[in-house]
Amino acid sequence: MSNQQIVPLEHTLPSKLRIIPLSGKPIYPGIITPLMLNSPEDLQSVEEVLDSDGFLGLVLVKDPDQEDPDSSDLYKTGTIARIIKKINLPDGGINVIITTLKRFTIKKYVQKQKPLVAIVTYPEEILEETIEVKALTRFLLTEMKAISENNPLFSEEMRLNMVNIDHPGKIADFVTGILNIDRKDQQKILETFDIKLRMEHVLVFIKKEQELLKIQKKIQSQINDKIEHSQREYFLKEQLRLIKQELGIAVDTKSEEYNRFVEAMKKLSLTGEVKDQVERELEKFSLMDPNGSEYHVTRNYLETIFSLPWKDADPVKIDLIKARRILDADHYGLEDVKERILEYLAVMSRSGSTRGSILCLVGPPGVGKTSIGKSIARALKKEFFRFSVGGMRDEAEIKGHRRTYVGAMPGKIIQGLKIVKSPNPVFMIDEIDKLGQSYQGDPSSALLEVLDPEQNSAFRDHYLDLPFDISRIMFITTANTIDSIPAPLLDRMEVIRLSGYIAQEKISIAKKYLIPKSAKKHGLAANEVVFEKSALLSIAEDYAREAGVRNYEKFLDKIHRKITKKLVEGNVSTPINIESSDLEAYLGMPLWRGDEQIDNKQAGIVTGLAWTNYGGDTLSIEAIAIPGKEGFTLTGQLGSVMQESAGIALSYVKSIAPSWGVSPDFFTQHGIHLHIPAGATPKDGPSAGITMASCLLSLITNKRIDTKTAMTGELSLAGRVLAIGGLKEKTIAARRAGIKDIIIPKANERDLTEIPDIIKKDIRFHACTSIDQVFALIFVKKGDK
Repeated sequence: MSNQQIVPLEHTLPSKLRIIPLSGKPIYPGIITPLMLNSPEDLQSVEEVLDSDGFLGLVLVKDPDQEDPDSSDLYKTGTIARIIKKINLPDGGINVIITTLKRFTIKKYVQKQKPLVAIVTYPEEILEETIEVKALTRFLLTEMKAISENNPLFSEEMRLNMVNIDHPGKIADFVTGILNIDRKDQQKILETFDIKLRMEHVLVFIKKEQELLKIQKKIQSQINDKIEHSQREYFLKEQLRLIKQELGIAVDTKSEEYNRFVEAMKKLSLTGEVKDQVERELEKFSLMDPNGSEYHVTRNYLETIFSLPWKDADPVKIDLIKARRILDADHYGLEDVKERILEYLAVMSRSGSTRGSILCLVGPPGVGKTSIGKSIARALKKEFFRFSVGGMRDEAEIKGHRRTYVGAMPGKIIQGLKIVKSPNPVFMIDEIDKLGQSYQGDPSSALLEVLDPEQNSAFRDHYLDLPFDISRIMFITTANTIDSIPAPLLDRMEVIRLSGYIAQEKISIAKKYLIPKSAKKHGLAANEVVFEKSALLSIAEDYAREAGVRNYEKFLDKIHRKITKKLVEGNVSTPINIESSDLEAYLGMPLWRGDEQIDNKQAGIVTGLAWTNYGGDTLSIEAIAIPGKEGFTLTGQLGSVMQESAGIALSYVKSIAPSWGVSPDFFTQHGIHLHIPAGATPKDGPSAGITMASCLLSLITNKRIDTKTAMTGELSLAGRVLAIGGLKEKTIAARRAGIKDIIIPKANERDLTEIPDIIKKDIRFHACTSIDQVFALIFVKKGDK
């Protein structure tokens, strides 16, 4: 057991003290120090204590910026001091020499405003003379000695005082007083009456000081090294300059650039026309004045040439198994698209060349066209470069500017090769269906040479004006529709269609890709938000019904964003379950509520199927008969082709009306109004022909058509049902709308094999060659049972 010792005090100390607030740092017991005072209250306190016992209480102010502190602004623990000498100063203040004696704790204030007077107690410091305390004392002195040797701010007097102090508590106080630590930490040491605990706190501060000194030494060393290196480099350059000057050798920046270009040319091993052109440019460059305008033009031209990958491409090595794994990991579904891409890769692997591999990925926004291009580049282990040509009107963007123009630069193809520095990368040209034309040229015509395997082996950029083989590049283009792509350009590409996703596929994509990505983006852990399947289905059907998943991801982001806000505010606890009933609170009212489910409670309403640039869609066609004057009105912002289809449908229905028990006078006594809702959206195309004919026949015979039946097909004047396009997209739209029967042209029956079974499930397809077969499916003719 260790003996507990009470540290005695030689003086009898007063229980009532005049308090002097300290704005700097606390003063510890056992030192003699000057104290400058200038406030009237402090001067009054000094005069009064000098007339009595000479004792003052020194207490630290909590806020050093407090100008006129009262009792509530001071800490509770301070140091009692005795005035040894007072010196009057010229400015009216005084400088008192004090000796500090002991810690005290304020019990209460007798006077809370300046001059402050308080009743104090003097808690005894506790010291246990144990081996651990001795070890702490020795360790404290050793560490401080190491700091003092490395710190020039420590005077010799400080070192001597530190060695001569024999009491552990005083050693801790002394060390704290000279360390550069925060005033709050110094006050904490003053308030620690357990000497062992006080030394442990001080050791922590010493360790921090040592780490700071290490960092300072490291920084100083680095700065010294840099200065020495810079000085040495400067002296060597000056010596070299003087030596060359003595030998009569002219040296300037242009010569250095020229030598660098010559070395670069040796490494590239250029041949033929390219070598001859570069040698001429180098010779011209060597004779130019660096201050001339042509100098920088030629220099930039040579920089461009030497930054291009002129070397031969590495052999194509493709691991089809790994490529399939990458495509499956990056994209859900799209099996037919992946299969066609793998066929391309197989041909490339077998032939050892990318020549002729120009793919055009066509599909609505958000179905993953750009990301498929990135996956192909990963599967091939090639560099990937993407640029968009949407709205591009200047062919110089593709083939570059001629060097005669100020600010001339190469086109996107050469710029991309400079960036990737690979002779056989994967280039993605986005939005190729949105190319523009202007007086500056036709970019689509400029792309003809780029995307022609027979021509691009010697592609000439206007800026470079040298043949460069870009046939080694694998080009991938993307488009929303092929209708606006010029036919010669489309002829150079292999079209791969991405049709879009049904609701079940969107749910799987959300679970596997979108939810984890969105949660991470918004600072949420994987298990903090749990989406029920009903909620994911509701988002797909009521909020994000388009073909792609881009808007689906935006709605998930919106939910996660609101949840993150609630978590930060502390309003909810995790995990949070999102059900379909919660969606209105997060996303507002559904954007799609029963628009696709057409309730045919009356005749003259038919569901058609349409193809748009953004995927398939259902089309409601309505017609009414207006007694009175004969006429035919079309509304719904229909294009010229659709208006012609409506005219054909009306003529055919008029011709067969008697066979359906309708008098020919019906059309002279009634005006027909045919309307397709969503009038703000332009609509065109021939595939609504049989739908409009069925709508008109339903109207004049007053026969309803089943809600779950939809149709698509072009109608000829002779009543034949002709083929249409986009059957897969239309089927996806029908499935979203809950359609059970789809009437299609007989010529499109072969397209059903390209539609995945999951899309065709529970849907019956009826292939027809004539409109009479369509009518037989949806109506019962008068007299027939």
